[in-house]
Amino acid sequence: MGQETAPGRPRRRLDPTVGKARAMVGNLLGLKTTGKNRVVENPPLILVGCSGGPDSLALAAVCAFFARRGEVRVGAVVVDHQMQDGSAAVAQAAAAQLRSLGLSPVVVRTVDLEDDGVGPEAAARAARFAALDATALELGARNVLLGHTLDDQAESVLLGLARGSGTRSLAGMRERRGIYLRPFLRLRRDETLAICDALELEPWHDPTNQDNTYLRVRVRQNVLPFLGRELGPGIAESLARSASILGHDADCLDQLAAAEYEKLAERSTGNSAANSAENTAENGAETSAVNTAPPEIALAEDALRGLPPALRMRVLALAAVELGGVQPSLERLASAENLLARTGSAGPVQLAGKVSVWRISRNQVVPQEGRSYGKLVLRRST
Repeated sequence: MGQETAPGRPRRRLDPTVGKARAMVGNLLGLKTTGKNRVVENPPLILVGCSGGPDSLALAAVCAFFARRGEVRVGAVVVDHQMQDGSAAVAQAAAAQLRSLGLSPVVVRTVDLEDDGVGPEAAARAARFAALDATALELGARNVLLGHTLDDQAESVLLGLARGSGTRSLAGMRERRGIYLRPFLRLRRDETLAICDALELEPWHDPTNQDNTYLRVRVRQNVLPFLGRELGPGIAESLARSASILGHDADCLDQLAAAEYEKLAERSTGNSAANSAENTAENGAETSAVNTAPPEIALAEDALRGLPPALRMRVLALAAVELGGVQPSLERLASAENLLARTGSAGPVQLAGKVSVWRISRNQVVPQEGRSYGKLVLRRST
């Protein structure tokens, strides 16, 4: 490695970009980068999600420094999405390089993508995080570190703007979210390349990062450079700074919405009269005695109407996600919200991830609950 020296020889000067990256990782993990090593008994395990590309490989190498100090154990997870020919070989090569850095354990996960109409990139992301979640749980990892950079953040904000997304999307990626940490969100992409060069690493360059059929690639190669030329330098930093500001706002709104959602959500096993008839028709009479309907969530209409729009949309989205769907688009949420006006169709409105929402009609009766007029119902189909 670029910073290692034999005993008795003068220490090579620390590359400033490597030092900057170490400080970012150390600050997020609560670890020091200088002073005497503090070897601890049973150090916690952290994992690095690594594709073998420059960003995640640089992160893994920086984390290896802390493993050598003995304060943490550092392992890695390489996810093979099987989206390209030769992906298995790429994953194994990345794993070998990670082991050469001293990371252990290094796990390669092969995943199958399930595209429920959300597109290949979203399907790959869902499969990747499922693999990371499962590995972290199995190994008892305290954190999983991801190599997203300031450039990734700027691209995410522009993509959110292009899609007309809300505050959470425009807030981009968070530095901390659950067990996931992103220490490089203030580091530029070219700096991760400099780290790989300084530490004599051999990153893999994903050919899809040059494929203009992907919107994110067009943003990276065309839109951001154009904005830099027209608006002046520092556009990526400005977008990332906006994401940070919006992130605090989004966190506050999410907390308020979660509190309202817990007050309103009425969870059931989906045994309404309409669901029972549907199950009998789809599955046969033999299943009618056993409730096989998926769970559903009812939300009182009057209470929803009383919420500010920012909270109302979030409450609807929380119900969809709890049922196993994905974050609905603003357009779909607006369609669901329109059901509250009671001026048109009672639904159903289809949300992403096979979740539908409808309002209970004035005459519909739910067994053992009396009349349930005045509720929106969300349910996920199997």
